[in-house]
Amino acid sequence: MNVTVDDELWSAVGDPTRRRMLDVLLADGGGTATTLSGQLPVTRQAVAKHLGVLQRVGLVHVTPSGRERRYEVDEAQLARAVAQLSAVGATWDARLQRIKRIAEAIQRGQEG
Repeated sequence: MNVTVDDELWSAVGDPTRRRMLDVLLADGGGTATTLSGQLPVTRQAVAKHLGVLQRVGLVHVTPSGRERRYEVDEAQLARAVAQLSAVGATWDARLQRIKRIAEAIQRGQEG
């Protein structure tokens, strides 16, 4: 039950501001650094830096839009992230079930 996890991807998603940006981009079908900064409690410059991180890990792709750049979520990469999270969750569920069975066996042995 070995799960390969993309550490850079999860480091990028681990930041709450970037998760909120992904939420906004998904809800709005995309956006620019300017539109995102109007919806988030950070400066446009901070938004641009966060978008750069998301772009490096492939969670967003960018297209020129006049003087600005339009960002959209890469749904395939987001699906990959969700699959990784599900796999990690399943691995930990299995581990916790084994620990529970061991603890129950120990408890039964002490009662008997």
